[in-house]
Amino acid sequence: MLGGHILSAIIGVSVNAFLPFEMALLGALAVSLSILVMHLTRTLHPPGGATALIAVIGGANITDMGYSFVGAPIGTGAVVLLLVALLLNNLSNNPKRQYPKYWL
Repeated sequence: MLGGHILSAIIGVSVNAFLPFEMALLGALAVSLSILVMHLTRTLHPPGGATALIAVIGGANITDMGYSFVGAPIGTGAVVLLLVALLLNNLSNNPKRQYPKYWL
């Protein structure tokens, strides 16, 4: 989940910053490239495609952030989401909800 969001954010910001195409093409390119990179790195997380799309179509507030978009809202949000999920899953008495079973 972390890798998918962070890689997708980097791709979305890069596509938006360096390619001079229309927004529709940039969005499609960012999403498709992020899915390809997530697949190749085995970090496939479907909402990561939306992260790349937001980096392109998010408006001036998002595009003006540049690569800080990767760390500030995306990286910290993904870490908080992961910590909450780990906490809630491991507080359960159900042994099938213990996550992760192993770390590597």
